[in-house]
Amino acid sequence: MAESVLIVGTLALDDVETPFGRQDNIVGGAAYYSAIAASLFAPVNLVSIVGDDFPQQALARLADRGVDLAGVEIVEGGKSFHWAGRYEADMNTRETLDTQLNVLADFDPVLPASYRHSRYVFLANITPSLQLSVLDQMAGEAFVGCDTMNFWIETARDDLVKVLERVSLVLMNDAEVRQFADAPNLVRAAEQILSLGPEYVAIKMGEYGATLVSSDARFTLPCCPLPDVEDPTGAGDSFAGGLMGYLAWVNRTEEADLRVALALGTVTASHCCETFGTEALLETTPEEVYRRYEALRAMTYFNELPGDWCRALE
Repeated sequence: MAESVLIVGTLALDDVETPFGRQDNIVGGAAYYSAIAASLFAPVNLVSIVGDDFPQQALARLADRGVDLAGVEIVEGGKSFHWAGRYEADMNTRETLDTQLNVLADFDPVLPASYRHSRYVFLANITPSLQLSVLDQMAGEAFVGCDTMNFWIETARDDLVKVLERVSLVLMNDAEVRQFADAPNLVRAAEQILSLGPEYVAIKMGEYGATLVSSDARFTLPCCPLPDVEDPTGAGDSFAGGLMGYLAWVNRTEEADLRVALALGTVTASHCCETFGTEALLETTPEEVYRRYEALRAMTYFNELPGDWCRALE
């Protein structure tokens, strides 16, 4: 039986503009995207905070997918976290237009007693001090993945280092890895992060795929080629959710399992990008995940060289 995944992060309302259009008040947030992706594989326990303006239908969708909402605080009269952003034509460059913390400014995550023994935990992109608070509430050993962003690297580095010392897996995009380590080479930068204590670093590289780095190995996958990309918002969170959800389902964290999880994270991220918000991700079925996983696996297969290849060149 699959283990559950504890996810702690933001539920939000987003205004998003891309070259393909604009939509306002899209239900999003790191915890929303990652919970939907993880629920494709395993039960999810969610800790977050919203105002009473957050659509009840969105919470009902999560509950229908087996997401336990006992850890979601609804603040009466409060306004939910709100973010607005615009993507350039390449869909890689994003400009933040507005950020309103609202109820998130007073977020103090308190884990229900039943969540504290979770064996798989994803600390989504929130203040490192809050991530530390969650870690302090955990009882027993857990495989913990954490996300972060350039803002926390710049303004809360000391707390972020304390988080990285206590987690199993760090998820950052390529720019964040380089920024944190102050090193241009991704592998060397990831090795600096590993030296703090994590077992793995998963580097998100957008349309260029993802790389898993451990002390013993390197593993890189391309992205899933898509004919249409409408909105990449939440792709990194969907990647993390798919990855952590699979690990909880298989209930193992050997490197071979992490490689499969990296591929499934790549697949769930690709589904996220096909529509604004979480529409495509919500409609994704396990069968569609399997088909895209197999297509990705076929893309990356190649034969061994003939045994006499070197001699043939002499």
